[in-house]
Amino acid sequence: MVAFVIHRGLVIASILSIGLVHARRLNTQRDTSSNSSNSTDCRCAPGDDCFPSTDTWAQLNSSISGRLVNVVSSAAFCNDVSGGCTDAQWSSSTFRANIPGAMNQPLWEQDYFSDPPSVCFRNSSTTEPPVNVTQSCGQGSGDVPLFAILAESASDIQAGVNFARDHNLRLAIKSSGHDYLGRSTARNSLLISTHKLQNISLVDNFTVGGVDQGPAVTIGSGVPLNSLYTALKAEGKIFVASSVATLAPAGGFVQGAGHSALSPSYGLAVDNVIEFTVVIASGDILTVNDAENSDLFWAMRGGGAGSWGVIISATFRVYPTFNAVYCDTNVTTSTPSIMGSVATVHARHIFDLDPLRAGQYFWVVPVDGTGSNSSLLAMQIQTIFPNNASVEAAEAALQPFIDDASNITDVQVETACEEQLINDMLFAADDSVGTNIILGSRLFPESLYETSPEAIGDMYVGLLENGTLGIFGNLVAGGKVAENANISMALNPAWRTAKTHVFLAHEWADSATIPDVIAIQHAFSSGYERAALVGLAGEDSGSYTNEGDRFEPNLQVTFYGSTENYEKLEQVKSAYDPEDLFLVTAGVGSERWDEAGFCRLA
Repeated sequence: MVAFVIHRGLVIASILSIGLVHARRLNTQRDTSSNSSNSTDCRCAPGDDCFPSTDTWAQLNSSISGRLVNVVSSAAFCNDVSGGCTDAQWSSSTFRANIPGAMNQPLWEQDYFSDPPSVCFRNSSTTEPPVNVTQSCGQGSGDVPLFAILAESASDIQAGVNFARDHNLRLAIKSSGHDYLGRSTARNSLLISTHKLQNISLVDNFTVGGVDQGPAVTIGSGVPLNSLYTALKAEGKIFVASSVATLAPAGGFVQGAGHSALSPSYGLAVDNVIEFTVVIASGDILTVNDAENSDLFWAMRGGGAGSWGVIISATFRVYPTFNAVYCDTNVTTSTPSIMGSVATVHARHIFDLDPLRAGQYFWVVPVDGTGSNSSLLAMQIQTIFPNNASVEAAEAALQPFIDDASNITDVQVETACEEQLINDMLFAADDSVGTNIILGSRLFPESLYETSPEAIGDMYVGLLENGTLGIFGNLVAGGKVAENANISMALNPAWRTAKTHVFLAHEWADSATIPDVIAIQHAFSSGYERAALVGLAGEDSGSYTNEGDRFEPNLQVTFYGSTENYEKLEQVKSAYDPEDLFLVTAGVGSERWDEAGFCRLA
């Protein structure tokens, strides 16, 4: 077991130089330093007449017992630490979780799109910033909030929501910073951090509207998965989530869907949430379930992260824990065309896992070099067989795939299986983060695997020859996910007919030029990759909102299933958040605002 040091006291507790922070928006928006934003068309920013004074901020700080702190990016924070942050700290999600301005992927802390850009890079012997770029690392720079409330109670959250609403401020919400669309940060905003809401409460009988829902766990929206798995292990329970150490399941994870290797057996996280306690835009605390505020409960189950309110806690079904079998399979070959044949065989045999309701993560990456320039490609496969499956049964389920893959010329296959308690199998002490990664994705329907495994293999060939960095697949649908189609919720209906979630990744170093970074961020939506996935899965196949591309051209259908589903979400939004206080990239209502979520479009 690896020990990680959690550094506390990482934030500046006093309000400093508040009047010296000036806004710098995209050149396509109004100048927020012009003292002209008394109009409700834009949020208030430093330099505007409507922006709160130093005394007003101090009053807020006093009302929440000094929990208001200045915010800077993770790079700025590390550059101010004596000796800088170590590489281990920089890449630790546990370390980053204690820095209010940090995201797991630091690209979301940068503002590449302003003219000039507002960026800050970590001082490092291994990374050089792009040439001819002036860095800006102070408070108010980058795409980072100005201030954060490190909430420890519901009243802290209410104070923040009321303050942002009353002063027309941009508001951001963050539980863990584990967000591939950058929705937990916003420039010139007030951030409400729920990281310190760490309560865990387990009951044998949780009741909603007089109906017993069975055993359940209620968790604060800051509780990370590793803490939860440990707590549930002590009680002989498990619940549905992933193996990401610091992901907070009561935040954006469940609001987007929340997939797991256990989903074929127990459904998605969104199928297992029973109740939310949430602060809405009015500042009121609501109990949200099937019996109370049921329209909001419908919306918060699949309607996307950050659009509905600040979650205080969520209650999930739990199940008796069990042993599971974990199998690690590695398939290597030398060319994209042969790897395409492997992918075809994999697609043909994906239904072999159904009788045991197994979940699986599989990905193809170049082992040396990149894309078509690599001399060795690997398909790595992690399969989890739940519910006390035996090692023998797991090996037997995988054997037909292993046999057929091994029969392909120039293919090597290795596999190993072991049995372990599922809580320990899903537990991780920390996550390796701190790199610039963006994703684009599609849900692949079960029918595609039934009728067109060769087409799936051809897709792999095309993507690898096109230089795609990595092709990732999650077998986290089918089974119970499909069986739960009768549950009324906002979840994209494509989940109910899907077999896998397939996503592609792009990565860049801090030394990349700003134009190159912008081009990379648009690569999926505007290039070959999206066309390849959509051409195979179908235009209406959908994408997972938590692992998708923020530049998707038709978010209403791609992320939310249909214009009809989106219109219903809009109705709920207007009832609980009529002024769009809770606004995020690609979220409900985002089309009414500029890309920064700062000014309402005409």
